[in-house]
Amino acid sequence: MIQEMENNLVPKGSIDLVGFGRLGLRTGINLIQIHRGGPAKITVIDGQKISESDIIFLLKGAEVGTYKADFLKEISTHPSDFREVVSITEDIGEDNLNLIQGDVVVIEIAGGNTIPTAANIIRKAHENGSKTIGTAGIFGIGDEEIIVKDISEFDDSNPAVEELRKEGIIENHMIVTTNTFIRDAIPITPYVLDDIANIITREALKLLIEKNNE
Repeated sequence: MIQEMENNLVPKGSIDLVGFGRLGLRTGINLIQIHRGGPAKITVIDGQKISESDIIFLLKGAEVGTYKADFLKEISTHPSDFREVVSITEDIGEDNLNLIQGDVVVIEIAGGNTIPTAANIIRKAHENGSKTIGTAGIFGIGDEEIIVKDISEFDDSNPAVEELRKEGIIENHMIVTTNTFIRDAIPITPYVLDDIANIITREALKLLIEKNNE
């Protein structure tokens, strides 16, 4: 009986991490540490290189000028037949949406107007039958409420959610947010990023289990 249970508690399915900055790295580290289950494959998609200001990467041993997407693969010590980490050193755009293949797609892109790109990723993922989760304003110093719910459950007070809805994303997309934005002149502390990454990891796992059981 115990052996049968052990055999069932193995990594299954795949998660795409689209965008691998300060938040993405935290999420990725969480995912590779999961024991007795979790994803069998993690694909990191990001074309950016590590700079001197990417402190968390440097603290974890990364080198300036190397690709962010390569770093999770570098620090994961699992054999690939247990948990494979794939690195794709490209930024997602309209011409390479076919890279989106995970059972669960985690969107953690930042910088500029990312809404149209996020909407394209979500549409492609849904077309594949995948489940999606992303952020919509995560500024904060550490005492903000973190809201987690489907995009269909929000009112009209979150501008990022409203922009996604204008792009046609109205349901079946999980949002994690503090409802605080760059306009609010509040920084993003590592404490908030830690909390957001932990919640995204938790919710992505729920979605992966749901997908594996379909």
